[in-house]
Amino acid sequence: MIVAFSISPHVGDDSGGVSEAVAEAVRVVRASGLPCETNAMFTNVEGEWDEVMAVVKQAVDVVAASSSRVGLVLKADIRPGYDGQLSAKVERIEERLAQ
Repeated sequence: MIVAFSISPHVGDDSGGVSEAVAEAVRVVRASGLPCETNAMFTNVEGEWDEVMAVVKQAVDVVAASSSRVGLVLKADIRPGYDGQLSAKVERIEERLAQ
């Protein structure tokens, strides 16, 4: 499965930024060893249901440690029997665009 998620603390820093808390969440994801990527809006992580959801929970917990309220947006592509889709899905689109 692939999960795209975004975590944000309720309160930002003095300038309203949330990058410090988001960086802590991304650090958790990258330390998990699961295939992942981060873009301007989401972090994508690929793996089995239990391992991916455990990483999302850990990421939420690390943000919650510095904020009394946390927002989480999560989208999942659940396709049993497939792995390596984090890059394969993009490759299929690029192939179509090249036609």
